[in-house]
Amino acid sequence: MKTRTHDFPDKELGKAIPYGVYNIESNEGWVNVGINHDTAQFAVNSIRRWWQEMGQYRFPKASRLLITADAGGSNGWRTRLWKVSLQELANEIDMNLTVSHFPPGTSKWNKIEHRLFSFITQNWRGKPLYNLQAVVNLISNTTTKAGLVVKSAVDNTFYEKGIKVSDQELTRVAISRHKFHGEWNYTIRRKRKV
Repeated sequence: MKTRTHDFPDKELGKAIPYGVYNIESNEGWVNVGINHDTAQFAVNSIRRWWQEMGQYRFPKASRLLITADAGGSNGWRTRLWKVSLQELANEIDMNLTVSHFPPGTSKWNKIEHRLFSFITQNWRGKPLYNLQAVVNLISNTTTKAGLVVKSAVDNTFYEKGIKVSDQELTRVAISRHKFHGEWNYTIRRKRKV
């Protein structure tokens, strides 16, 4: 079988962009595998898909979600589209979303790195990732002695890069900043339909 030695996008196959959600309490993970761009909308859709596939069944009486995220990238604290997209999700699932970003330079403290992605990396080490189904299968077959369960699927949605969010659009986000580092810790309140 012919494989590549580096991660180069393939014109026919696209590329694989894994975005994970990890539940510390139940030791369960969801990995959404995108195929084009790692955007804020992709990040929020990954959380949405986790909720649809796993979260709503695990937490049927939940009234809010706590999301811990890195400080930068598609789910960065400065990313306006992240907040606008979270508002859409909060409205859709009728829940408040509390977000706590790890301070810049501290993503190594994020449990998802140690309890999910490190084991996925070990599981696919030395195995050719020759197509998206191979990526999803290897992710989904990742387990640990501690009972880690992982589900994964391909996200075929096209995510547009470079979407700008105006000041006016941002003011429509029902955000409450927390007293301690409100730039990194905040709650986006759901807006109920009238």
